[in-house]
Amino acid sequence: MTPDTPDLPPTTGARTSLKVATLNVNGLRSALRKGLADWVERTAPDVLLLQEVRADPMPDALPGYEGAWFPAQKPGYSGVAILSRTPLTDVRVGLLHDALDAEGRVLSAVIQGVRFASVYLPSGSRGERQTFKDEALGVFQGWTEALLAEGLPLVIGGDYNVAHQELDLKNWRSNQKNSGFLPHEREWMTAHLAGGLTDTHRVSLGDLPAYTWWSNRSGAFDNDVGWRIDYLLAAGIAVEGVQADRFARLSDHAPIVGTLMLDEPE
Repeated sequence: MTPDTPDLPPTTGARTSLKVATLNVNGLRSALRKGLADWVERTAPDVLLLQEVRADPMPDALPGYEGAWFPAQKPGYSGVAILSRTPLTDVRVGLLHDALDAEGRVLSAVIQGVRFASVYLPSGSRGERQTFKDEALGVFQGWTEALLAEGLPLVIGGDYNVAHQELDLKNWRSNQKNSGFLPHEREWMTAHLAGGLTDTHRVSLGDLPAYTWWSNRSGAFDNDVGWRIDYLLAAGIAVEGVQADRFARLSDHAPIVGTLMLDEPE
């Protein structure tokens, strides 16, 4: 059975904006201790896509937002959420893949005629976990293609654990055999985007390097030795002014913020 999707409203040429932010919080409680609520108040996103929440639903964590949550079955692990200042409809939980859904990896909902997805793809390493990651990439690609085929504007925010191009990580030469920058992962990302998605952050950056994650090793952040593995992707809608807030320091990831331009209904 195919879920019903809302019809797009007629347009008059008038436009309004909708600010979206995506962030791997590396533990929602930790991010709150580091000032997430103050950052949200200053930045004022209308939609907030969170990854690696590591908690059961916390509906009162950020006042003024309603949300959808998809925690992992394992306590204190993974999990994603979508928070919005306006109602969420047609909430869809998971990828219909038992192992991935047990880890709370993907959640989507429609907000003001746009489908938003919060995505946390697995990290990999040698052995079984890399095999699991590779399987996840294939499953997620099929899921994405199905959403694109529905025709509703789509915005995906999240931690893909893949750096796409050489300028997406500082030390790309020494990482070509490491998970996150393996040739087949980069090829997958190229194909993923070619299906109709725009890497809005890269469009804003042009050819400038910029990163969204830094290891906890000494000097990595201070010397800006990072990776760009977090994305704000869009299809069927423009997302403008996309930037990573490197100095937010809410987790080991930077939030990415952009503005959608919506057509107003008659």
